[in-house]
Amino acid sequence: MATADTTAGSTATGALTGTLPERAVAEDAVGGKLRKVWAEEPGFIGFLSTVNHKRIGRRYLVTAAFFFLLAGIQAMIMRTQLGTPENRLVDPALYNQLFSLHGTAMIFFFATPMNSGFGNLFLPLMVGTRDMAFPRLNALSYWIFLFSGLFMFVSLPLGLAPNGGWFAYVPLTTSEYLPGLHLDFYTLGLLFLAISTTVGSINLIVTALKMRAPGMSLNRVPVFVWAVVTQSFMLIFALPPLDLANGMLFSDRRFGTHFFDPAKGGDTILWQHLFWLFGHPDVYIIVLPAMGIISSVIPTFSRRPIAAYPLVVIATVATGIISFGVWVHHMFAVGLSQVSLSFFSAATLTISLPAGIQMFAWLATMWRGRVVLTTPMLYAIGFIVTFVVGGVTGVMFAVVPFDQQVTDSYFVVAHFHYVLFGGAVMPMLAGWFYWWPKFTGRMTHRKASVWSFVWVFVGFNLTFFPMHIAGLLGMPRRIYTYEPGLGWTPYNLVSTIGGYVLAVGFLLTLGVLLHSYLRGEKAPDDPWGSNTLEWATSSPPQPYNFPVIPTVHSLDPLWDNQTLRSMEELRHDDQRTMTEKHETLRTTELDARFEGVMPMPSDTAIPILVALLLTATVVLLLLAFYIGAVVAFGAMLLVVAWWLWHRPGVEE
Repeated sequence: MATADTTAGSTATGALTGTLPERAVAEDAVGGKLRKVWAEEPGFIGFLSTVNHKRIGRRYLVTAAFFFLLAGIQAMIMRTQLGTPENRLVDPALYNQLFSLHGTAMIFFFATPMNSGFGNLFLPLMVGTRDMAFPRLNALSYWIFLFSGLFMFVSLPLGLAPNGGWFAYVPLTTSEYLPGLHLDFYTLGLLFLAISTTVGSINLIVTALKMRAPGMSLNRVPVFVWAVVTQSFMLIFALPPLDLANGMLFSDRRFGTHFFDPAKGGDTILWQHLFWLFGHPDVYIIVLPAMGIISSVIPTFSRRPIAAYPLVVIATVATGIISFGVWVHHMFAVGLSQVSLSFFSAATLTISLPAGIQMFAWLATMWRGRVVLTTPMLYAIGFIVTFVVGGVTGVMFAVVPFDQQVTDSYFVVAHFHYVLFGGAVMPMLAGWFYWWPKFTGRMTHRKASVWSFVWVFVGFNLTFFPMHIAGLLGMPRRIYTYEPGLGWTPYNLVSTIGGYVLAVGFLLTLGVLLHSYLRGEKAPDDPWGSNTLEWATSSPPQPYNFPVIPTVHSLDPLWDNQTLRSMEELRHDDQRTMTEKHETLRTTELDARFEGVMPMPSDTAIPILVALLLTATVVLLLLAFYIGAVVAFGAMLLVVAWWLWHRPGVEE
């Protein structure tokens, strides 16, 4: 199939064969001055005080991957337990903790933070700026994420992990039925994490709106950036209901309030409304940035611009909006009125339309292009296959009678993992292999990378597809064992074998990445012949990203033969190089016209200090030392006040 863009196609093909010259603009004296201005503290002090978005983004990725590993080990223990009937590998109490912490970790401490890592690392590079809008706030968001994750995971070795499911339905999670600190770890941990997520979302939105390179009007913004911004707005609106629900549950458990007690005027269904008002948008909060990754990978390896770009952007934003009207999709079996069920059934069907638009756009891009089957592209194709399966079963859940028949069965577990694993983890792996040369400066071993994909793809489908059949045969979810002779044994055995195949795939992936990092071939600045601005920088990028702030001329700036030329022409323009001070450009929201110069703060350890004081507050609340918690919180406020009042390193 011929490529639609001859220049893009030939350039990209040359990149894969190693014939493409370096694309990053030569630095010479400009780079030397910028390195001095943007230099970071070395050693341990620099580790604690850095506010550079690339280092923070890498930390997000590594930390989220570590939490994924821990949650994956929990999943393998559960999968082994269910591999045969009447297994006694773990007892019911431990199984409940493993099950609850696994779900909580995968949703809250892996999927969303992993997307935040990609956003932190690549959004400033894609929009052509030198850092995030609020670098210190960016550091704060990471440290809070790290400490909240450690706070949640330390509960398991203490035997106090959450044990009411990742959804924590009341009244089963009230102190009457689940005494102890299990659910207090859950409520406080998620409230703690929400602070990180909220400030991080605000930072990404402001960066995308106010710091785009001149010329990058809204119709030239990469789809990945649109996806991250949409996700960030969704988080800002979706988190308050979840925070409110957790605050009320903590208050019921600790202070004797009755928000969820019908005997005292409360309402148990209120929890489900508040939780799923966050929970269903969260599916798309996780999936949308992953789709943005796919919209970066497919054009690159199809050798043509993405098809129907305006429709893809509209579909991305529409998905974010419609998702807030679908939360009762999870409550079809709780006894709500038929009129309300009809409305949410229609909304559930409607939200499949934007996803279909993006799917057909990707297929059209590949159909009209010249596909190159690299490892990132294989993961992108694997995503399309698995996400279609998850989408089809999702449409089935929109039919209320069917939903009521299979609710709380393993059919739901299968659907859920096809949507979130197939729809998020596959694109994330595509993103890791796609951007790995950029943020490490090393290439991965091609054959080993392909084999890692094969093991992951086969293992995933072996693990989760049989669960559809087991669910239709009546296997309920949330059980720790089952009797023989029910017809579920062969499907559980295949799922368990698939789980081990999947684990081998992830170990192989880890090995490929570690080998690349330690001994991999040095990567050129743009090994793929890509189309977006992050590939115009060195591999890995310098602390200042761009020696010259570019002027963008099209949606595909590295394929238009103008953007790189303009960077060369502007290399002696002081307004674009800004070599004297620690600063970057600020532009208008719609047209990205030059608006002014924006001073950037220097490195500082204040964010980690604030995060530590906030951690102390949460721990003291958990232990019921309320006076100490108030003191720690007051100390944190004083540090924040000093942070805002005294801003060393920011030049006026």
